[in-house]
Amino acid sequence: MAMDEALLDWHSEGLIPPVIRFYGWNPATLSIGYFQRVDKEIDMDQVSALGLGFVRRPTGGRGVLHEHELTYSVIVSEDYPEMPETVTEAYRVISGGLLQGFRNLGLDAYFSVPDTDEKRADLKKPKSAVCFDAPSWYEMVVEGKKVAGSAQTRQKGVILQHGAILLDLDAEKLLSVFKFSSPESEEAMRRKIPEKAVAINSLRERPATIEECVDAFKAGFEEALSIHLHPYILNEEQLAYVKSIEEKKYGSDVWNFRN
Repeated sequence: MAMDEALLDWHSEGLIPPVIRFYGWNPATLSIGYFQRVDKEIDMDQVSALGLGFVRRPTGGRGVLHEHELTYSVIVSEDYPEMPETVTEAYRVISGGLLQGFRNLGLDAYFSVPDTDEKRADLKKPKSAVCFDAPSWYEMVVEGKKVAGSAQTRQKGVILQHGAILLDLDAEKLLSVFKFSSPESEEAMRRKIPEKAVAINSLRERPATIEECVDAFKAGFEEALSIHLHPYILNEEQLAYVKSIEEKKYGSDVWNFRN
């Protein structure tokens, strides 16, 4: 999270061009959205018992267990050519790279568009703290099920969109770190998750590797956005700046457990 924020800062200052980043998590980590309440929604005893990391994102949305996945982030100026002004339409443009990436992996992916009053109401007032409970506008769906969850923030004239691309899904572990109002509501979510979310490797005859996914989504962004990506390596001064953000913010209980 500190790296994503640092990239946003540098891009806002004109020090670096737009960035598309792919990364993973070690240890597996539960991230929560900017507005979530830890005391009401998260079982921190279970997070500790499972040896998970824990962090609050700078973006909105709901809780995500980052384990068997490829995570991506896109950092780009709001005034980038042909970038829509609205959050929803910017999602559509940026997520075009995800859409093509899934297709590069042989999956029939398409955008989710909430098409009923009930689905649109769910967007305004989610029924649970779990990210993969339901798809939002222009998120990725395969066979009617969410296969990637994304979130976006805009700061200093820059868009930061990042998200989780599921390779595998451990629904029981995911559910175990959230609090529910009753055993019945937890059981309802247990039944609902397989109907609402799906992972790449459950849709393929041969499991995809992280490296294969990086190649597929790198090519997907290049194709969808008509860009060419070049490797970018941070220097020691930049790495120290990232570390300072981590220590002051994302590694701090003040930030992670704020109400």
